[in-house]
Amino acid sequence: MTGKKRILSGMRPTGPLHLGNLHGALANWVQMQDTYDCFFFIADWHALTSDYEQTAPIAGHIRQMIIDWLSAGLDPARCTLFVQSQVKEHAELYLLLSMITPVPWLERNPTYKDQIVQLSNKDLSTFGFLGYPVLQAADIIIYRANGVPVGVDQVPHVEITREIARRFNFLYGPVFPEPEAILTPTPKILGLDRRKMSKSYNNAIYLSDDENTVSAKVSKMITDPNRKRRQDPGDPGVCNVFSFHQLYSDAQTVARIDTQCRQALIGCVECKQEMARFLNTAMEPMRERRRHYEAQPEQVSAILAEGCDRARRVAQTTMAEVRKAMGI
Repeated sequence: MTGKKRILSGMRPTGPLHLGNLHGALANWVQMQDTYDCFFFIADWHALTSDYEQTAPIAGHIRQMIIDWLSAGLDPARCTLFVQSQVKEHAELYLLLSMITPVPWLERNPTYKDQIVQLSNKDLSTFGFLGYPVLQAADIIIYRANGVPVGVDQVPHVEITREIARRFNFLYGPVFPEPEAILTPTPKILGLDRRKMSKSYNNAIYLSDDENTVSAKVSKMITDPNRKRRQDPGDPGVCNVFSFHQLYSDAQTVARIDTQCRQALIGCVECKQEMARFLNTAMEPMRERRRHYEAQPEQVSAILAEGCDRARRVAQTTMAEVRKAMGI
């Protein structure tokens, strides 16, 4: 044991990661590596809850995701990286927890209700979709995680996990700690069209995009919609390009762009070009790491295999205690 508190989090492998994923979770994970005992997993079983009809791309998405993670700065020497389905104990604990979880707890889950509406084009009337919070609870407590890094909108997910852990401990004895939600700052990153950055909207800048691709995408970004002509004063507060300047450009540039935009001393084309340069500079270390790992596929496979073995040993120890507590 390291003496550090343990955290766990995961992502569904549904495609390449973008800047929204980086700022929404991944950058925080990278910062937590030296402070916590970190377990990060690729949640391929969770991908089936809504995409069970199209499973063929998942294997490729898993490979893509681990390279995205490594490129962003996750270090297998400082955290455990693994694939959910490679640790079968998750499924065993999921089954056992499903026996004690009241259905109303799942039906009142706000994400369940929201996604039923948002994904109305898919048939989500499955046990797997209703019961995914139970699998999520198993993912977390099988590693006896002390905390789960989340944005404020995901706190209800952690609360369901705490309730399930509490119920198990009440019925069978104190096996599981109740994980806390670790609120992490998540800057809001909008897509090229000022909507939420998303693969489905085709408005994302991906971590795997090269310099020319990034520059081309930035050139298409929507700016202040009220600034029709070059001589019109702009409002940086409503300009998506300026929000990227605030994240990626130096303080002097941000202050200058703010003033010049308001006084119509800089055009949107020039503003975008400056921001693209800063964004590409920030992304270059990720590209360098990506080039390394894409050229070393055996190393990537070894990192995943080692991480899965490490996670499996912890999960097996927990399940031995679970069976003992339950008398089965």
